[in-house]
Amino acid sequence: MSIYIKETGNIHSNTLFMFIHGGGVSGWMWDKQVDYYSEYHCLIPDLPAQGLSQCCSPFTIKRSAHLLLDILKEKGKSKRIVVVGFSLGAQVLVQMLSMNPNLIDYAMINSALTRPMPYSASMIKPLIHLSFPLIKIKTFSRLQAQTLYIGKEQFPLYYKESIEMKKETLIQVLVENMTFCLPPQFSEANSNILVTVGEKERTIMKKSAKDLIASNKQCNGLIIRNIGHGFSFTNPTMFNQLIDDWLANKSPLNQQYILR
Repeated sequence: MSIYIKETGNIHSNTLFMFIHGGGVSGWMWDKQVDYYSEYHCLIPDLPAQGLSQCCSPFTIKRSAHLLLDILKEKGKSKRIVVVGFSLGAQVLVQMLSMNPNLIDYAMINSALTRPMPYSASMIKPLIHLSFPLIKIKTFSRLQAQTLYIGKEQFPLYYKESIEMKKETLIQVLVENMTFCLPPQFSEANSNILVTVGEKERTIMKKSAKDLIASNKQCNGLIIRNIGHGFSFTNPTMFNQLIDDWLANKSPLNQQYILR
């Protein structure tokens, strides 16, 4: 069974956007971007085993990359292809660029972990078995949502999907996330690549961003001031403006500084 894809905007536009969500959320996280880019052709997938793609198991980063590349080949013929990925979705995007270095024209990699955490990954299964019942408690879910800057209007969707996610899927998503490493083929990607990370994110996230930039001459990087893990949720207006400036080859906004 194929994954769920929300298709919006002007299908006749010569620019195709694809927005790839992070773990623990699904395509709805991009609603503010979908509204903003309504004049363009937009694709918003729910990754395998998540959101409205729960029947399309299992989830792996490589499998997701294969599926999304096939969709872009079909939908993006003769179009400028712009792909934006957040967190888990950014890891999928890194894998896509590594598997097909010439298909995507512009790639925004937002908060991608590329340094494996094998010890933490080994603890995931026992920890999830112990904590999984907490997911059904709204107070706990609200605390989790706050770490992603998910607002009140989006919380019902977040909570609904949280309680619907299978334990095995959550374990697989977290293990894939924590064991992902930068593919050597990433250096061959020919896209215009923008790597972003929040100033308030963990050190390992900033080091991962630097690894990406060092691995490919096509990469430019920005640290986003006063932002944690969830740039598009925290300030969607600034996020959209940054995409506009990047696509127009303008200088970055004053709120950011170049990652070195």
